[in-house]
Amino acid sequence: MLNSQNLKNSTTKYRRYLFEFLGSKRYSRPYRRGVGSIIEKYLSENGFFIEAGANNGFSESNTYYLERFRNWKGILIEPIPHLYQECVKERQKSQVFNCALVSQDFSDSEIEMMYGHTMSLVKGAFDDENIESERVAFAGRKLGFTPYTIKVPARTLTSILDEANVGKIDFFSLDVEGFELNALQGLDFEKYRPEFMLVECLNEQSFQEIEAYIADYYDLFEKASQVDYLFKIK
Repeated sequence: MLNSQNLKNSTTKYRRYLFEFLGSKRYSRPYRRGVGSIIEKYLSENGFFIEAGANNGFSESNTYYLERFRNWKGILIEPIPHLYQECVKERQKSQVFNCALVSQDFSDSEIEMMYGHTMSLVKGAFDDENIESERVAFAGRKLGFTPYTIKVPARTLTSILDEANVGKIDFFSLDVEGFELNALQGLDFEKYRPEFMLVECLNEQSFQEIEAYIADYYDLFEKASQVDYLFKIK
């Protein structure tokens, strides 16, 4: 039986499908925090994307519009199993991987996460466990679900791109709730260098660490929101 939130989600989804069938983009821009205008300004037709933190393929996606209306293709990465399954159904033109991104020196095959829908996070992503618990609890209260912990496959982004035999990458959207630096530490920039990277940095320290880590390859191009930064290859 559908609860009220699931019913609302289903109604919203089929409304979007109907409008798209009729040629309308009205409900097909799920970006949050106003980053859509930045993405659509700099990214034109026929590109290749990576989106880490893909969720169900639509909610707060920075690549859905590109795939649906600008003929882009790409890779989606989502660690939570049921969201991964939804993503596979929603984004049939994309390659979808079920894993969390980790650094090159992470040795385990799995990593523990806390489920919080669009706010799901790797345990230890924040210095304070109470902050982690409160973030997913807030999402649970807002959307009507019970948070839980789960172990998911752990992979470096380089291993995924090697497997997918990826060439040129035009855009990389990275939003993994405080684990962005670790994810970037699993990407071989000598081998794979996206032209644009949109990275969520939840605080100033995170931004400074990430900017310093990629400084040899990227310049800050534009601040897309209070916590989203667009970097461009040098």
